[in-house]
Amino acid sequence: MAEKQISGRKGSIFDLDGVPPLRQALPLAIQHVVAMIVGCVTPAILVSNAAGLAVEDRVLLIQAALVIAALSTFIQLFPIFGVLGSRLPMIMGVSFAYVPSLVAVAGDYDVATIFGAQIVGGVVAILVGLFVKKLRGLFPPLITGTVVFTIGLSLYPTAVNYMAGGTGNTDAARLATPALLYGSWQNWMIAILTLIAVTVLNHYAKGLAKLASILLGMAFGYVVAAFFGMVDLSPVAEAGFFQLPKIMHFGISFDISACTAIGILFAINSIQAIGDYTATTIGGMDREPTDGELQRGIVAYGASNILGAVLGGLPTATYSQNVGIVVTTKVINRIVLGMAAALILLAGLVPKFSAILTTIPQCVLGGATISVFASIAMTGMKLVTSAPMNYRNTSIVGLAAALGMGVSQASASLSQFPDWATTIFGKSPVVVATIVAIILNIILPKEEA
Repeated sequence: MAEKQISGRKGSIFDLDGVPPLRQALPLAIQHVVAMIVGCVTPAILVSNAAGLAVEDRVLLIQAALVIAALSTFIQLFPIFGVLGSRLPMIMGVSFAYVPSLVAVAGDYDVATIFGAQIVGGVVAILVGLFVKKLRGLFPPLITGTVVFTIGLSLYPTAVNYMAGGTGNTDAARLATPALLYGSWQNWMIAILTLIAVTVLNHYAKGLAKLASILLGMAFGYVVAAFFGMVDLSPVAEAGFFQLPKIMHFGISFDISACTAIGILFAINSIQAIGDYTATTIGGMDREPTDGELQRGIVAYGASNILGAVLGGLPTATYSQNVGIVVTTKVINRIVLGMAAALILLAGLVPKFSAILTTIPQCVLGGATISVFASIAMTGMKLVTSAPMNYRNTSIVGLAAALGMGVSQASASLSQFPDWATTIFGKSPVVVATIVAIILNIILPKEEA
């Protein structure tokens, strides 16, 4: 109850609008940065690999991911003109939820097509925000849980391929270091050691070490990989010390099928954000979010993603791990979270920092992220099981996941369909799973209690 007693003091970290002393705010801000930074930059690394970008462009994509995460967080914390942003203690970052579709679009088209689809997705999110009260009924926890569960499942092959060294590393003659070859025992050993380090820290460490388990596990794997000659630091030496994001560096192009697939994801994530807003206000502020807060927050989410597309930043969303920190610590102060956003922005303006991230061996990345993907799937399962697991609901979840995963895994199953149909329905399981789950939830009769 100590938090309650001091929450009214102006300088309290438990007060939304207080101005706490730096000695209190800075460690708490660093805690938020540590919890989110790996998750924020990893999608950019995965997409840049899928798109086959040059090192300089990979650095820019990682930089932009951090910059747009910081700007999106600032907008949520300190609304523009008081109307664009929730004014709630939220941290935004590039989301894994989009990765399967982004990787598919990057492989089939290019990064410019991703940003064109992201602009359309931002418009979709704005529309969802404006009509959020009417649309919430289409996405109960059973549906959002099914979608999140499917996202987690669909990311497992990506992590395993990275643990083996990355599917692009199959040409032994081209590689300077044989240990980098896809499927080598060195790759698997380092990936497993990284996974063990992350798991041990997750379950046995406390405080900041537990929060930073993925970051510390990757650092451990990185050092081990360096002993095997897997780390090339030349991109770091070539990178500068300061650089602003380059506006429309990757270009923007529009493809109807890519826009449709990613637009659906934006609609889903807009509704899913309601869960993070609600968890934050209930756990940290002892109240439900108001309709105005939800509307302004989701509209800002859409607008900031349109800005992100222009700056070269991949799609952002609310970060559940940071919601967990707010709920656990009860620290809701906007200055603390704003300071975290400032640190993220600073990291995004330093190319040398982004260049270091491009040197992480793929086996280390796979060993660290498979636990993240497992956590995503289990988060979805928790949402699913919050509804009664009767025959109707298990049918919805089972059929949606089966069709979503099945169609995407059987890559030739849509070979006789137009290319646009393959891009929308065949490249990522999320679209099919979402559509099937929503339709079944509408048409299947409710079971009597």
